[in-house]
Amino acid sequence: MTVRIHFLPDDVMVDAQVGEPLLDVADRAGVIIPTGCLMGSCHACTVELEDGDVIRACISAVPPGREEVTINLFSDPTW
Repeated sequence: MTVRIHFLPDDVMVDAQVGEPLLDVADRAGVIIPTGCLMGSCHACTVELEDGDVIRACISAVPPGREEVTINLFSDPTW
């Protein structure tokens, strides 16, 4: 199933497959999500979904059951 991913504040949209790693989707879209440990514990890759859920992109994939997902990128100057 194809899901349209909308990255904010860059206003970039890209199609992705359910289960595809979010970091791969962001890379393909030309969007940079900072990473640190790549295991979710350092919180460098923290992003927020449109429903307010805060997730770590390095350990998350495109969720099922939606036609479009909006991802708000945080800007942390320490990363």
